Amino acid sequence: MIPGRPLLIAAGAALATATVGGAMTRIDAWYTGLEKSLLNPPDWAFAPGWTIIFALAALAATFGWRDATTQRDRFLLVIFFFINAVLNIAWSAVFFTLRRPDWALAEVATLWISVAVIAVFLARFSRAAGLLMLPYLVWVSFAAWLNYKVVQLNGPFG
Repeated sequence: MIPGRPLLIAAGAALATATVGGAMTRIDAWYTGLEKSLLNPPDWAFAPGWTIIFALAALAATFGWRDATTQRDRFLLVIFFFINAVLNIAWSAVFFTLRRPDWALAEVATLWISVAVIAVFLARFSRAAGLLMLPYLVWVSFAAWLNYKVVQLNGPFG
């Protein structure tokens, strides 16, 4: 059984992260003018993709909360997801608002590490929760490669 209150809190946190990150994502003349990889998804695909990833992450957090064996594990779970949210928003701010894909490439490495830490941490007490984080990890890996291609095809920046 999935506990209702933790699911609502996790979904609310995911929605807040998506909203703030989305507000910093501007698809404007600067972005559309960048050379991108041929594998770059169409702009319309990012919102549904992130919606799925954030929904799975919220579910993973809920399973993790339910299955955590100690209050310390629950506290760490909240801290790890908070750090991840900050890093997720920061990537959008650096790439789109500051228009520094080169800096965003360095930042995405820390975002990737935060997702991996959450997946490994959750898997200790909830295999399902750990597995629910894998699409996020795969997406951030792909996004890092797309970010690299933008830097490679358009640099230097600043």
